Amino acid sequence: MSTPLPIVYIKIGCPWCDDVIEYLDGKKIAHRQVVVSGNREAMQEMVDLSGQSKAPTLEWDGEILADFGVDELIPFLKAKGIV
Repeated sequence: MSTPLPIVYIKIGCPWCDDVIEYLDGKKIAHRQVVVSGNREAMQEMVDLSGQSKAPTLEWDGEILADFGVDELIPFLKAKGIV
């Protein structure tokens, strides 16, 4: 059984979001992007998962990484054995 794709909740114009997506794409790490800007349902989903409203927020196999940049993403991925 395959693990569902990680979900990255992003906001339009967010430089941290852009950096995280660029990093994941550069490492060829498959993911699904959900834009929360102007999408009340997606924003509420992100808040329900993470307890906060800042992006980017990552949900990966039940683990949450909220309000982060690439510097916080790398150790998270290393702990999962991804990079």
